[in-house]
Amino acid sequence: MSGTTATQGYVSDIPIARPTLGHAVLSEWTKVRTVRSTVWSLIATVVVTVGIGMLLASNTDDGDYSFQPFTLPGLMGIMLGQVGVITLGVLMVASEHGTGLIRTTFTAAPDRYRVLTAKYLVFAVLAFTVVLGSVTLVTLMTMVLHAGPGAGPHAFGRAVSGLVGGSAYVTLLGLLGLAVGALLRHSVGAVTTMLGALALPAIMPTFLFIWERTLHVGQLLLSYSAPVGLASVFGMPATELDGPQSGLPQLLVLAGITAAAVFASYRSVAARDV
Repeated sequence: MSGTTATQGYVSDIPIARPTLGHAVLSEWTKVRTVRSTVWSLIATVVVTVGIGMLLASNTDDGDYSFQPFTLPGLMGIMLGQVGVITLGVLMVASEHGTGLIRTTFTAAPDRYRVLTAKYLVFAVLAFTVVLGSVTLVTLMTMVLHAGPGAGPHAFGRAVSGLVGGSAYVTLLGLLGLAVGALLRHSVGAVTTMLGALALPAIMPTFLFIWERTLHVGQLLLSYSAPVGLASVFGMPATELDGPQSGLPQLLVLAGITAAAVFASYRSVAARDV
């Protein structure tokens, strides 16, 4: 055959789009909705928070809220419900390492920073929404049950700031759990580490209070522990502890610790093979 024939490469009919952070976010959202362990963690958070909160609200009267805000039952519920949020944060990344799915994820999306960023974004929005919705529901139901004259006046704006701040505090704990999960790559180890991090600052002051020289250190450690910090953010009345009572310093300290752990998780994910 004479002449030349122009040769063209194969062109697919399927449109090819450059991968973006939005694609990674959609991928992580699909995982959250379809993996049973994450779904059950969310359900457990809502059930425990609302269940314990309403149990407390139903066993109190109007007079109990003359000096306590209506956010108290929600606080008591999320004190235990936060374990579900932390577990969800750990499972967002550690479960993929346990099943080996992380290899498939990084093969499909080689940009590891993008994948990890998508996990943090999806978790932060989901956790904050679930926690805020749960504690707000408990608070509203408490107001309906105990809005009598014995409850006394309560500032609505303070209640809202307490709910938003408290939800942000628990979300930061979950983000810290996600970062620890990325660093340890082991679900049980990461959950155990997070539970220890929650319990140790609240237990250690018991021993530090024994000696006068360490008394102030114990008081400071206790005031920044997760239970006291969360209570302060929720707007509970000031206690006798030395330390900030507005809740903002505790929130900022937790944000700093979480930011450091998130930074370390990015460095770790980039440096490892998987």
